[in-house]
Amino acid sequence: MNREELISKWLNNDLNDQELEAFKTLEDYNDLVKLNSGVQAFKAADYNVSAELETVLKTIKTTKKQPTHWVKPLIRIAAILAICFSLYYYTTTLDTTVTTQFAQKTLIELPDNSSVNLNAKSLLAFNKSSWKNERDVTLEGEAFFKVAKGSTFNVITKSGTVTVYGTQFNVKQRDNYFEVICYEGLVGVSYNSQETKLKPGDSFLIIDGEQIAKEKENRSTPSWLNNESSFNSMPYKEVVAEFERQYHVNITLLNIDSNQLFTGSFAHNNLDVALKAITLPLHVTYSKTNRTITLKRE
Repeated sequence: MNREELISKWLNNDLNDQELEAFKTLEDYNDLVKLNSGVQAFKAADYNVSAELETVLKTIKTTKKQPTHWVKPLIRIAAILAICFSLYYYTTTLDTTVTTQFAQKTLIELPDNSSVNLNAKSLLAFNKSSWKNERDVTLEGEAFFKVAKGSTFNVITKSGTVTVYGTQFNVKQRDNYFEVICYEGLVGVSYNSQETKLKPGDSFLIIDGEQIAKEKENRSTPSWLNNESSFNSMPYKEVVAEFERQYHVNITLLNIDSNQLFTGSFAHNNLDVALKAITLPLHVTYSKTNRTITLKRE
């Protein structure tokens, strides 16, 4: 049985066991399966295949009589191919989206061999089909980028856009928080229609709409890649928010100023040790109930 017959019978759920095994050996088997999955969610706007086919068949019947035993299968195959083509175009032009959950990190390889380390509770999206023309990614959360040299590479966030040509940098975009740190190369940060150039060790930080000056970064990579979150004169609320993301807990503050500055760090692999790291320096006590933690100053 040839390829077209196998595909036609597969679309009709009419394959026997032997034919199914033959179908699985097709080079584009995986692509066909993806298309089949997409059919479940696909709905062509204002187009009813059955109705249109019925109209075509009625038209054929009213024309001059001639052998038409091949017409129905041909039209059916044409309709199936049209749907498959539409689905293929639809699915291949969709963005690829990668998300991480609480206490989860992941490494993403982009089409040009650039790599992205995605921190906990973050989202990265990009389009493979347009990648050769536009190396654009959308970020919600925090990520460390190692960008392969080539055309312009843009990281688009709700707060601003980061543009580079080949470098290593970290972007963190959270609620009322936007930070870019350059570790290698040159980075351009567009914020409120103004661009700031960052060289290795330079940072750009916005908290609650206000630009904050930072000391020179002396690390070669962000600390979170080594399962540790470090802070230098950061508002305590940012420390708490990052703690919640890394340990999937809810933290309540009692009699604590969430805007007081904190300098220190906590590890991502031991909850109790991490809690002591963010409470002892501020003389704060804590209590735990399931996944809820209360920090309190007497």
